[in-house]
Amino acid sequence: MGRTGQIELRLAERMSRLGTESAFQVLGRARDLECQGKSIIHLEIGEPDFATPSNIVNAGVNALNAGWTHYGPSAGYPELREAIAAEVSRTRGVSVSADEVVVVPGGKPIIFYSILALVDDGDEVIYPNPGFPIYESMIRYVGGRPVPIRLREEKDFAFDVDEFSSLITDRTRLIILNSPQNPTGGVLSKAEIEQIAAAIGDRDIFVLSDEIYGRLVFEGEHHSIMSEPGFKERTILLDGFSKAYAMTGWRIGYGVMRADLAAHFSRLMVNSNSCTASFTQMAGVEALRGDQTSVDRMRDEFHARAKVFVEGLNQIRGFSCRMPKGAFYAFPNITGTGLRSKELSDALLDEAGIACLSGASFGEFGEGYLRFSVANSMENLGNALERIAGWVKTKGI
Repeated sequence: MGRTGQIELRLAERMSRLGTESAFQVLGRARDLECQGKSIIHLEIGEPDFATPSNIVNAGVNALNAGWTHYGPSAGYPELREAIAAEVSRTRGVSVSADEVVVVPGGKPIIFYSILALVDDGDEVIYPNPGFPIYESMIRYVGGRPVPIRLREEKDFAFDVDEFSSLITDRTRLIILNSPQNPTGGVLSKAEIEQIAAAIGDRDIFVLSDEIYGRLVFEGEHHSIMSEPGFKERTILLDGFSKAYAMTGWRIGYGVMRADLAAHFSRLMVNSNSCTASFTQMAGVEALRGDQTSVDRMRDEFHARAKVFVEGLNQIRGFSCRMPKGAFYAFPNITGTGLRSKELSDALLDEAGIACLSGASFGEFGEGYLRFSVANSMENLGNALERIAGWVKTKGI
């Protein structure tokens, strides 16, 4: 007789080291509350609230109608890789060729592939904290040792370079940078990038530079460590279309790196995703080569929203918020409320109908903060401020 009953689920040990991205968990809870009839203002999810520009949509539709619906090269179509190489060459001031580009479905695969390809058991990876939670999750998953570098509010959420230098050891295999930064909205200046490059020196260490928000800098210019002398060959540039072109659902990003490493990333694509959807790549070509005014308008709107929202937060007892320099997040210090981050974010969702994220979900140094996305209408942001202020008042904070 065969065995009856439910078979025991035995997961590999590595699954216990895998984290998550809490934005999607909070979104799920918020949707459940909406199904119960509760009004929720969504400030939790990190995606533009704008539609994909029509010229890009039309390029995707035309590609579908023209038959771009089949497998493509694992590293991406030459047309798109050449467009990306030209864009990166122009914006970072370095010479990039198409064989140094790997196109992937979204930005996360470049994080995963970088860590998979470079980090062995026990190798150390320095990463920003508070920071995008997938960094630490993937480091732990492959058996690496995560080494957080604290982003400090008093430095506009940059980090202390001397402290950073002290964390670099003979076991350091990879350093992750993110600017503009999620969740804080901090931006590394050219001087700070130069100091970081000097601290790394000529060590045999790769840098994963996550620049997915690079087009959303509010003042001045975006700076990349890839542009520093001697760092192009040691930098893996992560960029894509989701944030700048409001293309989150299209699932298209890319990595730029030396050609020999790009070949290994292509192998990882073969083993995981095969290729990125063909028609989205044709839309990506149009995004890079077409009219860019929609990007500028969206950036300016995020800047205006951030100003209004931060000013409003700073009028609420217990909240203190610095003005972000890029991306579309506000990251207020809420220690003045006397509540911990998760306690406050849960209460705002359940009692005030405000979906936001606990700062602690971005790492240990995020405790004492909340993350709000300003990727919502000015009207909804104003309503959110009223709800938060009203809730604080009723609680006597």
